[in-house]
Amino acid sequence: MDEARGHTVQWYPGHMTKSVRMMNESLKLVDVVIELLDSRIPYSSKNPEIDKLAKNKKRIILLNKSDLSDENATKKWAEYYKNQGFEVIAIDSIRGKNIGKITGTAMGLMKETIERDKARGRIFRPVRAMVAGIPNVGKSAFINKYVGKAAAKTGDKPGVTRGKQWIRLKKDFELLDTPGILWPKFEDRITGMNLAFTGAINDNILDSQIMGIEFINMMRVRFADILAERYGIEISEDEADHEVFDKICFARGFKVKGGEPDYGRCGKALLEDFRSGKFGKLTIEMPEDIPAREEAAEAEKQKKMEKKPKKSSPRA
Repeated sequence: MDEARGHTVQWYPGHMTKSVRMMNESLKLVDVVIELLDSRIPYSSKNPEIDKLAKNKKRIILLNKSDLSDENATKKWAEYYKNQGFEVIAIDSIRGKNIGKITGTAMGLMKETIERDKARGRIFRPVRAMVAGIPNVGKSAFINKYVGKAAAKTGDKPGVTRGKQWIRLKKDFELLDTPGILWPKFEDRITGMNLAFTGAINDNILDSQIMGIEFINMMRVRFADILAERYGIEISEDEADHEVFDKICFARGFKVKGGEPDYGRCGKALLEDFRSGKFGKLTIEMPEDIPAREEAAEAEKQKKMEKKPKKSSPRA
């Protein structure tokens, strides 16, 4: 089972290309881009494609699922992104925590523009915001909680691909939802793993046994005591990850015929326990991790470029 370590996750289905194109077309119609991140993985869940597409727009970051992340870690991440020029709000879409702050924040970002338009005689200027984020970041739950029953769909707007719906929250504030999008390639291996752990990547294309090993490795680095306590096992530093996997399988009663560990079932259970908060409030990456992650990603990129066959020069 040691061959499971070093596994790389890649997934970019065809419909994602269409979604990126749709978002790009819609950006010229909005003033503010509201991006949801998973507060357990605020770096891994930040889509660089959105940064490229929305670089000239006012930006708000919502650290969603804050009920599942470590509160102190979430504060550090909020500070990290504020220092990059984003407005940041930690939210819980299910319970509605801090949802009420979003409209005022978006309107505040557009205050100067609205006042300038009024001075030019344009009295009514609705602020339009786009909601973006990766798959399974909680965007649907956020929209449902944010919009509530008072909102009315305003129908298709000129220049918007048919089928997109604008939602009016207030007389002067409108919202556009967009499909969840990933980006074509994860240069940083840890990013792919973190996205798999949280469910941003379709479980059907993942090997649950490999994911189980990877998850155990991550937990042992950061939260070994929590892992051991959750399953009532002891973990020594000299044990291999697959040996810990065996212990968890037996502790949970996951066995196949003949009494061997059922790694596939156990791997799925590990991820489900994490996603549902059974390990407690965990944030599995921190701002101080980023320099090493970026350095490793760049090294991997260079390594792949060196492996590419060089084009032969044309003969004279």
